[in-house]
Amino acid sequence: MDIQEVIKSRRSIRDFSTKPVPKDLIEKIIDCARFAATARNVQPWEFVVVTDKNILKQIANIAENGRFIADCSCCIVVLCEDTKYYLEDGCAATVSLMLAGYGLGIGSCWVAGDKKPYSQGILEFINAPKKFKLVSLVALGYPGSDPVLPEKRPLKELLHWEKF
Repeated sequence: MDIQEVIKSRRSIRDFSTKPVPKDLIEKIIDCARFAATARNVQPWEFVVVTDKNILKQIANIAENGRFIADCSCCIVVLCEDTKYYLEDGCAATVSLMLAGYGLGIGSCWVAGDKKPYSQGILEFINAPKKFKLVSLVALGYPGSDPVLPEKRPLKELLHWEKF
């Protein structure tokens, strides 16, 4: 699958099969994420991989927007040191992680972390050092069903040349 096809066809998955994601694929996915764009090459990210079903359920209970995390095979907790561009850098890593997963046949869904009421609870639960911010929780797994492909706005409606 070429990169444009990956970008255009990836969809958020909230319904996962019970098939576990192999450790080597998780490592390949995170290896791609570490190559994301980063301001001034700071690379402030850290990734916590959670595959234990009991821990996944506890994360799902804390993160009200991610109740489906309880049913995924793996959750990647994306953290960044509290630097000037931590959010931009962490979001770039999150997107790279999701696209890499999709390219390997793994479904994902981004659950917001930064500035959410449950953010501090997740950080404390995973024992993150105080200097880190929660950027995202990424549920990973093999899709349990075919995703709905929503319509996207046509390019001509959102593309502007030179000025708005």
